[in-house]
Amino acid sequence: MKAVNLTPRFWFAAGLVVFTLLVGLVGPLIVHTDPDAVIGGLYDRPRGGGLPMLLGTDNEGQSVLANLVYGTRTSLLVGLVAGVIASAIGLTLGLIAGYQGGWLDDVISGVTNVALAIPSIVLVILLGIALDNRSSLALALIIGVTSWPWMARAVRAQSTSIRSREHIDVARLSGASWLSILTRDVLPYLLSYVVMAFVLQVSGAILAEAALSLLGLGPSGTTSLGVMLYWALQWGSIRTGALWAFLPPTVMLTLIAFSLLLLQSSLDEVFNPRLRRGRLAKGPGRRRAKGALAEAPVAAPAPVGSTGLVETPVPVTTGGH
Repeated sequence: MKAVNLTPRFWFAAGLVVFTLLVGLVGPLIVHTDPDAVIGGLYDRPRGGGLPMLLGTDNEGQSVLANLVYGTRTSLLVGLVAGVIASAIGLTLGLIAGYQGGWLDDVISGVTNVALAIPSIVLVILLGIALDNRSSLALALIIGVTSWPWMARAVRAQSTSIRSREHIDVARLSGASWLSILTRDVLPYLLSYVVMAFVLQVSGAILAEAALSLLGLGPSGTTSLGVMLYWALQWGSIRTGALWAFLPPTVMLTLIAFSLLLLQSSLDEVFNPRLRRGRLAKGPGRRRAKGALAEAPVAAPAPVGSTGLVETPVPVTTGGH
């Protein structure tokens, strides 16, 4: 297990995720400046003299650093809540459809296929426009209820293959309830996929919130990384050269998405025994094999004649006819 968990890519991804969490959770405790407080003029350059002006000011004279840490916290909150909602819906519907089968499977699969055929971004935009007060939790709910179909379809396919195994038949014959079989006999085989899918759901939800904010449908009454990008673009921070208002939220969004995707791919190595065996085969065993080949004696080359061809000795017989 040590060889599985201590992969460099896993720990690097985990370190990036922890760093983003510290920025969002601990950052507001260190930067005491209110993100709505005006501390300077329009796009003041970064300068020393304290944390609030470390990254300069934005279009309203507010601290970019204060907005960055509070915006990171909002984006992480939206991604976490939306990821939990989408994963819960997709896992529940996929488990029920795959294990139960029959008409219930047909109904759930039909609803899932219809939801997959409709672009989720269109639903998110329409629902966002319909809301009068778009709070962070409301946006998380909208993103969560529109992001479950692909996970439900994948869980349904895996639970369908599990329901025909022998231990499921033994559980049925022993009188276990339907809910007990789902939670104790089917779900444990899907936990690895559920964890990786949850990581992707969180990453997708954070990027979806940023896309909504860039369209002017971000959370109202608070700041997020997407809201920071929206106002930076609206007030021409790139055109005027005030990159300190545009680059920090862009870098933070990129870092969050990259760290979560890297964590998901490294978790695939942890849970997938084939990838684990392939990685271990390239480790010390392979190096020992290369060393053994290097130390093996090399056969002497065959003699070469004057014509450049290898001369093969021909046996000569001295007997008579």
